[in-house]
This record gives sequence, C-alpha cells and structure tokens, in this order.
Amino acid sequence: MAELLKEEDFKLKSEEKAFDPDHRRIIRNNMLKYEMAVTIGRKRYLNYELARKRTAGIRYRAIMNLDKNLVDFESNFTKRGGKVIWALDEKEAVDAILEIVKRQYITLVVKGKSMATEEIGIGDILMKNGIESLETDLGEFLVQLAGEKPYHIITPVMHKSKEDIAQLLSEKFGISPKSTPEEITMFVRKHLREKFVKADVGITGANFLIADIGGVALTENEGNGMMTFSFPKIHIVVAGIEKIIPSIADLDVIWPVLASNGTGQTITAYNSVITGPRQADETDGPDEMYVILLDNNRTNVLAKPEQRKALMCIKCGACLNACPVYRTIGGHAYGSVYSGPIGAVLVPIMKGHEEYKHLSYASSLCGRCTEVCPVMIPLHKLLLYNRRDSVNEGFAPSSEKRIMKMYRRMMMKRSWLETTNTGVFRSIRNSVIKNRLGKVWGDRREFPEFARKSFNRQWKDKLKEQQRELEREQQREKELLREQQAKQVEPENHPEPENENTTD
Repeated sequence: MAELLKEEDFKLKSEEKAFDPDHRRIIRNNMLKYEMAVTIGRKRYLNYELARKRTAGIRYRAIMNLDKNLVDFESNFTKRGGKVIWALDEKEAVDAILEIVKRQYITLVVKGKSMATEEIGIGDILMKNGIESLETDLGEFLVQLAGEKPYHIITPVMHKSKEDIAQLLSEKFGISPKSTPEEITMFVRKHLREKFVKADVGITGANFLIADIGGVALTENEGNGMMTFSFPKIHIVVAGIEKIIPSIADLDVIWPVLASNGTGQTITAYNSVITGPRQADETDGPDEMYVILLDNNRTNVLAKPEQRKALMCIKCGACLNACPVYRTIGGHAYGSVYSGPIGAVLVPIMKGHEEYKHLSYASSLCGRCTEVCPVMIPLHKLLLYNRRDSVNEGFAPSSEKRIMKMYRRMMMKRSWLETTNTGVFRSIRNSVIKNRLGKVWGDRREFPEFARKSFNRQWKDKLKEQQRELEREQQREKELLREQQAKQVEPENHPEPENENTTD
C-alpha cells in the first residue's frame, strides 16, 4: 500500500528540498519547458475558455450522476465479455489482482503508467509475491530502477537531469554514463520490448471510462500503454470510480484539453479505446479483460458538497506546474501519490484530516491553481473548506484555537487591535511572535520588525498631518492676502508741485 508522510516528515522533507540548489535548478529548468509548451498549446484554441467550460460541464455532470454512469459502464462492458470488479479499498483491489495472476501462474507483469496502481502499491506487492512487475513508461521505468516514487503526475522523472539518468542506467545496465537522451531511449525501448513479448498480464490505468459503450480510454505518447494491453493475454485495468464520462462523444472535447494542458500538444500520439477482450472476429487483443473500479474513499469526497468538485480532475498536472509551493518543495515532499494542490485537497479527505490535514495548509492560497485548471476546479477554495473541516472535526491544536479566538476578538474591535501596538502589550506581542512563530518558521527566515504604530494609526496620523499642513497653508494665504489688502488702503504721499514763474 502507498505509504504517506506524516506532518513532521513533510516539514523535514520540504525544508530539505527547498534548500537543495541542484533540485531547484533541475525543477526550474524542466518546469520552464512545460510552461512554454502548455502556453503554446492553449493558444491553439480559437476560444480556450469555451473549451474549459465545456470540459468542466462534462466532468461535473459525470460526477453528479456517478452511480448511473458506473452502472451503465458495467452493463455495456460485460456485454462484450469483460469483467468488472468493484473494490471498496486498496486491499480489495490488490486481492483481486493477486487472485487473477496466481490463478494463471503468472511470473511477469508489465504495467502502463497509472496513478491508481501507484495508489494501491500493486507493483511492490507483486514483487513481494515473487511476480516480476515492470513499469513500461520511460519515466516510470526510471524511477522504478532508482527505487523511488513518481515525482509528477505527467512526468514521473522530472526531478532528474539527463546526466542523472545516464548515470543510473550505467550503474544498472552498464551503458555509457555519457549516453545521450536518444541513446538512452533506444536502449530502454529494446529492453522493454523483450518484456512485452514474454509477459502474460498487462496492467494499465484509465484516463476515462466511457459509460455508453463500456470502453476504457487511454491516451499516451510512447505506445507502451497500447503494447501493455495488446500483447499479454490478460489485461487488468485499475481505475478510480471518478474516471467515468457519459459518452464517447465527450472525448472530442476532453482529449485535446488534456493534451494541451498536460504536454502542450494538440493531441497525444497514441489514443486508444478498449471495449473488452478480443472478439471472435478480431485478430489481436487480450483473451481476458478486467476493470477494477476503485473507490478507496472517493465516496467520502463525493459526500462533501463543496469538495466533490475535486473528483472532476483529469490529472493533467497543470495545477502542479503553476503552484509556487510545489515548484519549491517538489513532488516527493508531499509523500503521497497525488501531490500539489489537487493532492492537498484529496488526500486529507480520503485518508483523514487527523494525520494529513497539514497538506491543506501547504498552500499560499494565491489561486494560481484555480486559474490554470482546465476543468475549472476552484482548488484554493477547496483547500479552505478542508481547513474548516479539520477544525470542525477537532484536529486543530489548542494553541491554534486560543490564537484564533484572540485574533477574532481583536479584529472585531478596533480598540483591541490598537492596544496591541502600545506599551506592554506591544512588548508581549513581539516576544510571543518572535519566540514562538520564529521557531516554526525556522532559522533560515529573517523575521520582520514590527512598526511601532498600526497601519490604521499611521494612516490617521498622516491624514491629520496633511490636514494641519493644509490649515497652515491656508493661514499663510490669509496672512498674505491681509498684507496685500493693507498695502492697497494706505494713502500715497506725493510731494506738492512747486510754483514756477515762466516768461516768454
């Protein structure tokens, strides 16, 4: 099962990554490339905002009619020989997969890229049961070799440079540590294709489940997903119940929006719709196909009137790329399969606020995630709802409650707020904040000096000074006017003209 980091581990990991210059350099470089590509991808639309609204509408209606859509999917999928397994939690999903592979005496499983399979940790569990489980997506393959977890929803190996990857493959397979990206790709492709031919089971996720045809929609850029379900004789799909969409016609809108926000493409290279195992008139495809519909506390999210919108997510990674916190601490610091803003909303609800409420507080609430979300999920607002719920459920520490109670009282009354800036209260405030909050912030951050007066008092004093200056100016003008008037009323003393006798 996927192991999550607790609050103290999260803080330590975050600090470690935030002050790692190599990590920051690699992430900044890779994020910049994605940002440029996605910006171009969105500009290809004549009316991108309209596409967002339509995609959001499709996903919202799908979630609001989740029960009907899932039943329709099961009915249409089973008509073509597929089998649907409903898994309430991780254990039921894992047990179902183990039962299938052990019944067939399987020794090798190939996996396509899937966040749902990461969520249940099936790769590690298969290995522990003596079954080789191999990731076939290039990025997933590399993090598996490194013994790590995916760093990013779309780009699992975003945290590594090409030199890191070449060195990793050199250690594992003996290739040159100076190999180019093209040489690395060719080597991995040859290595994986041998595994595709030998594997008896392929496990994938699903980008979407299509209710009206009972189909599984997969979109990818490497072709490994297509080989994962077409080469082996058994195909197992693990998909969260929220992946459902009502109609295949919806892909016309959703697939391009996903591509433009995930990688900046107009459409991804490989797009497949699988509607069941190989039919009598078909020449390829699996003999058996299973779809495991995973709940794993998604119904807890659905039960939240405000936060249920988080289930609309199409896993494009846009919110991760935009988030200043994610761009600083990276994906591994979150310690969860779903990182960034969307993970900070989902994980505390799915796994409980008691131990994971800190993820909802790992945000500046700048709203950038909401701004870029292609399905218009108000992520920064959902984080606030999570914080509210964690307090209402009694998971806020007593010190925080006391501080917020005092804060509320001060903010509700101006005289109380002003008092904290005067005399002994000011000294107490500075001492408490510097001694208590200073430790929380850490020794790397310089704490600001507080002004001796509040902004409100400074503003009022400034207005008073301006008023006094105006009055002084008016007084000077009056005095000047009086002086001018006095000069005008004074009699002029002209000398008397002398009488002069003149003769011709």
